[in-house]
Amino acid sequence: MFDSHVVVRLEHAVSLVNALTDGEAHGRPRTAPAGAALWAAVAEAVPDDASSALPRTPDPAEAAHLADTARRMREAIEAVHDGHVDLAAETVNHLLRTAGARPQLDRAEDGSWRLHFHGPGDSFASGVAASCATALALTLGGGLEGRLGVCRATRCDRVYADTSRNAARQFCSTACQNRMKAAAFRARRNAHSAGREDLR
Repeated sequence: MFDSHVVVRLEHAVSLVNALTDGEAHGRPRTAPAGAALWAAVAEAVPDDASSALPRTPDPAEAAHLADTARRMREAIEAVHDGHVDLAAETVNHLLRTAGARPQLDRAEDGSWRLHFHGPGDSFASGVAASCATALALTLGGGLEGRLGVCRATRCDRVYADTSRNAARQFCSTACQNRMKAAAFRARRNAHSAGREDLR
């Protein structure tokens, strides 16, 4: 199972990939946001309490940096999904290097020690990129790469991290799971109706 700290960082990685990359989502084409909408998408994908130690001000350069990080993380997750774990590891290693990830303990405001994967002087984008890259590295290095995937619903390529106990997740969301169940139900009903027509 995942450490709770890693779960949070994996959720940020997945949220950034799904919010900041082109493709298809829930049966519709998806275009990644640009301009002011890009920073708004970043802020939604990584909630305020996620990296409270990092300065957080709207910055187009930081948003662009995280959009590039999201595209690289998508490459890694898709590689795992397609069974190319070596390629995924190489991609994550590149992310770790470019983000300058370095685990260290920092004292929180309440006096406790917190594990961070970035330095206290890093920018928001660098800190988030380092944290997400480290979470992906811990997933691959911990033999949990099977928990990363791409939605199996038709016309959806959003990604997910399965942090459940039974590791049976196949869809990015309940919406896609329900969409595929409804499609399967319609297909069975149509096949049954066609079979009755053939008997007449």
